[in-house]
Amino acid sequence: MARLAGVSVATVSRVFNGTGQVSEEMRQRVLESIKAHGYQPDHRGRALAARRHNAIGLVFPGLAGPYFGELIQGFELEVVQSQAAVHILCTHMRSDSDEQVIEMARRVDGLAVLGGTVSDDAVLRLAGALPVVVLAGKGPGAVPSIRAENHDAMRALTTHLLETHGLRDLIFVGSPDGSPDISERWDGFRAAHRDTGRAQRRRPVRAALRQEDGVQVATQLLKRGPLPQAIVCANDETALGVLVGLLGAGVRVPEDVVITGFDDVQMAGLVAPALTTVRQPIRELAAETARQLLRASTDPPQSRLLPTELVIRRSCGCAGARNTTGDPARRDP
Repeated sequence: MARLAGVSVATVSRVFNGTGQVSEEMRQRVLESIKAHGYQPDHRGRALAARRHNAIGLVFPGLAGPYFGELIQGFELEVVQSQAAVHILCTHMRSDSDEQVIEMARRVDGLAVLGGTVSDDAVLRLAGALPVVVLAGKGPGAVPSIRAENHDAMRALTTHLLETHGLRDLIFVGSPDGSPDISERWDGFRAAHRDTGRAQRRRPVRAALRQEDGVQVATQLLKRGPLPQAIVCANDETALGVLVGLLGAGVRVPEDVVITGFDDVQMAGLVAPALTTVRQPIRELAAETARQLLRASTDPPQSRLLPTELVIRRSCGCAGARNTTGDPARRDP
């Protein structure tokens, strides 16, 4: 283009990028030449030259379930509005996850990694090469993270069951060592028992976070013998599976057993009985992560803790839905 327009390569570059001083006569000459020859820049070549890819990476263990769907929508919308691309990598928790993510980092300008998906060593190594934000988990060292409050919300939910409903036999469903979020929720569950002076009678039922895992938990609990008074699940998908499994076996909820979740996915308010849970801003978690990565070249990412909200519905025995965060009470239809 520079040769055809009779100008320098630097002049063509300034016209394309809108930077530097270019006379109007020179600018018009370049634009007319571009139009005449139908030239389009090679974005891959420009990325190599500028060491930018105009893409942000997103690393998940997998994509199944509404929680990941909400995260992706929040992240993608923010990135696409900035005319950048999203590259998604699902590690499926394989042994070579660290290597996969390190390879992906060569093709993006910034990276969001779901907490617990790759090792802390890999996250620290990546953060030395490009902007990295840990999504829904704590970052190692000084690596920033965007996450929702878990501990106090689960403590409030558990306290509601212990004090408002007078329940004594509660069981936690989820693997405390499975992710940073679940660990914090387990700690909140235990803290509520300590705060209220109530004995914690049962060990957690370790389970994955899918609905089918919740159905298996329901079968397992039915085989053990008498059900606990309340089943406190680490997320909504597991809770919905437990609900389906127990209702299918003729167990009444909440008359025979209380069930609660965490996340407030859309289905939580649509099932019968509607699920008592904790609402976290799933899309905003991802959107804020994307925003911080997009502006990382001028404004380094900073850690943020987003608030959550306890939502009381019928599955815990309450007549209607409300919250206990001090915000105006909300009721479901």
